[in-house]
Amino acid sequence: MRMRFKPYAGPELAACDYHVADPTACKGRWNTLFARPDQPLHLELGCGKGGFLSQLAAANPQVNYVGVDITDKVLILAKRNIERVYAQQGRAVDNVRILTHDIERIRAMMAPPDCVERIYINFCNPWNRKTGHKKHRLTHPRQLVQYRDFLADGAQLWFKCDDADLFEDTLGYLDEAGFRVTWLTRDLHADEPAWNIRTEHERMFAEMGVPIKALIAEKADIDPAVQSRLRAEIQHLRAPARP
Repeated sequence: MRMRFKPYAGPELAACDYHVADPTACKGRWNTLFARPDQPLHLELGCGKGGFLSQLAAANPQVNYVGVDITDKVLILAKRNIERVYAQQGRAVDNVRILTHDIERIRAMMAPPDCVERIYINFCNPWNRKTGHKKHRLTHPRQLVQYRDFLADGAQLWFKCDDADLFEDTLGYLDEAGFRVTWLTRDLHADEPAWNIRTEHERMFAEMGVPIKALIAEKADIDPAVQSRLRAEIQHLRAPARP
């Protein structure tokens, strides 16, 4: 379902202290945007309405977070959810930045000096309708090879989804792109870890009786030939134009 245009989104985000209008200008220096620049940096790719990010960041002030989504129509809801959660705790929003960007072109906004220690990807589009569409998955090897550039050695990728095909394919993608799976479950709620934060989609699928799949993977070594091939596949992806 398409989300309606929100005429207030642009002006409200522009006035937001923790909204980043031009993420490409921050490439290689994301730590400088935070009150405590020496803290670890974590990303949520596809942060949506911010239900997960708002709870995660508020519970972990010792970590800096960047939330990325593709449209202001959704990001404005993330902004409001973050404000609400932090206000409930009587805290300023000092360890979160949110922004709009095409994640398929994430290398335009991130660089090795950013040294990200963790990426979260929750319930991304499975792109199952046609085989050719699968290259747009946020866990596809051509995405993973981009993440490798700015992930610290041993950094983690935390992934959750409802789609069985996407999950099984992702296991193969991770192996191809030099990530080692250190933990996984095909029914997260059967023995739910205390650290799990249920997203809006997660609650919806759980109520429908759909098992939630999840994994944690670490950046490891990649075959140089595979890395070269994957890099060649993304050379045509250029930075998105700014409005």
